[in-house]
Amino acid sequence: MGWITDHVFTPYPELLIFLTIAIGFLAGRIHYRAIGLGAVTGCLVIGLFAGWLTDVPVNGTVKSVFFIMFLFALGYKVGPQFFRGLRRDGLPQVGVAVVVCLTGLGVCYGFARMLGYGPGLGAGLLGGALTQSAVIGVAQDAIGQIHGLGADRIKEQQNLVPIAYAVTYPLGTVLCAVLLANIAPRLLRSDLAAESHRLAVELDAPEADPDLGEGYYEVVLRAFTAVNGLVGRTIDEIEDQQRQQGRRIYVTRVRRRGEILEHSQQTVVERGDVLAVSALRHDLVEFDPVARIGPETDDAGLLGYQTEQLHVVVSEKDQLGRTIGELRRDPVMVGVYVDKLYRSGAEFPYRLSTRLERGDTLVLNGPKRLVDPAGRSLGKPVPTSFATDMTWVGLGIFLGGCLGIPALTAGGVPISLSTSGGALIMGLVFGWIRGKYPTFGNVPPGAQWFMDTFGLCAFVAIVGINAGPGFTSGLSQAGWGLLAWGAVATVLPLVAGLLVGRLVFRMRTPILMGVLAGAQTTTAAIGAINESARSQIPTLGYTIPYAAGNVLLTVWGAVIVALLG
Repeated sequence: MGWITDHVFTPYPELLIFLTIAIGFLAGRIHYRAIGLGAVTGCLVIGLFAGWLTDVPVNGTVKSVFFIMFLFALGYKVGPQFFRGLRRDGLPQVGVAVVVCLTGLGVCYGFARMLGYGPGLGAGLLGGALTQSAVIGVAQDAIGQIHGLGADRIKEQQNLVPIAYAVTYPLGTVLCAVLLANIAPRLLRSDLAAESHRLAVELDAPEADPDLGEGYYEVVLRAFTAVNGLVGRTIDEIEDQQRQQGRRIYVTRVRRRGEILEHSQQTVVERGDVLAVSALRHDLVEFDPVARIGPETDDAGLLGYQTEQLHVVVSEKDQLGRTIGELRRDPVMVGVYVDKLYRSGAEFPYRLSTRLERGDTLVLNGPKRLVDPAGRSLGKPVPTSFATDMTWVGLGIFLGGCLGIPALTAGGVPISLSTSGGALIMGLVFGWIRGKYPTFGNVPPGAQWFMDTFGLCAFVAIVGINAGPGFTSGLSQAGWGLLAWGAVATVLPLVAGLLVGRLVFRMRTPILMGVLAGAQTTTAAIGAINESARSQIPTLGYTIPYAAGNVLLTVWGAVIVALLG
């Protein structure tokens, strides 16, 4: 190992970083049911081990680049939900999130004072117990700005942050998931699965209706030879009759005596015509086309027309405020289906009663000749692109960094957003703008994942490598009692949020569980809750508190350092 360290890792520390990330992602796959170690914790633990084993330092600038990139991506991702939560209908969820975050800060600060922890252990306790990885970087930046601490003392406190985080995070994740998925619903005397089902029905989102729930349905296209009841009727009459019976069945093309006819709603079906029928699968099964139309046939030429999936930003004034149900009955939507709806940058589980808002993005599916005019009637079509608008991203990070440079001094401690905090704030703003006007500033999911997940994992891997040499002494200084105090600091904020959500805001159990998981930014918890509920309904309460929790808990990293400094 000494030869590899001297000849590979010491002259080329970037190789150590990528090896740590590779093994960290592999370790992050360890999971039990919906609860897993996660790539971030995996990279941190492997980084600590690699640093302890090799004692190879990594340049701090590299670490800062990855962290500021991660924070901008985080703000960009949650920005639309964060600002949407400031509306009246989102304020109860934001209120519970604020209670959870404030309680978490107070509990961690109280424990740190009681146990004599410095800013390093206190911040690590906060980040691990409340499962917010961004606390590590923000707290380390804040510690570096404390006046009166020598360079060695600053480095010691900075290295204690990831050590305390690594001790408390795994148990914090498990406790949050188990408490919200199993224990809390029982304390409220509620059956999570049954309550989720009842709430889905009340919201007009029964799982059996493929138009609802997650907004997914399967469109089928099949060909039948007309020999039965449809002969002598126009296409418009056929489709109108099915619409009155609640079915979405359309005749999209007709082949007559070997020739494909130009489409017209007034075409009269003749015996022997081959009809291309587009429909929702369950509607077609219910219709029984073989009995109503005639035998099924395979006509590649008739069925092989070009289809399209088009993203459309709703902007036309006459479409705003219309429900999905009303939209489905619009003549321009004949043969066109709504696959998904995105609102404020996130997929929205729409219902028939959901009203369209400016900036909503509808994913339309159907024949290209029908989808294009339908898209133009709704607003501005946005072609799918995998190219990242780096001008938008680079400008956002630069402006955010400039925003975070000015500092005020309170009690000898500089108080500022820092370049990382500024990047988070500007990410929120730029993400909100993109969610409102999604015709520019494209950052596709792959790029967001790279900046968000890989950026954070690379950052914590470097943090672990630099902190590794002092891991043993740091752990002995903290003591394993930190694990127990971290568990209490995880549970108490959730209990406070549970009481406020039920007694003050009267939230239903599935929504409240999602709100609490989001407030504590525990992704594993929402997975466990949905698994226990056998439904995606709890996710309706997750997104807004997740956005608020990410912002508040990240800021708390600097606040607890100021309080303990």
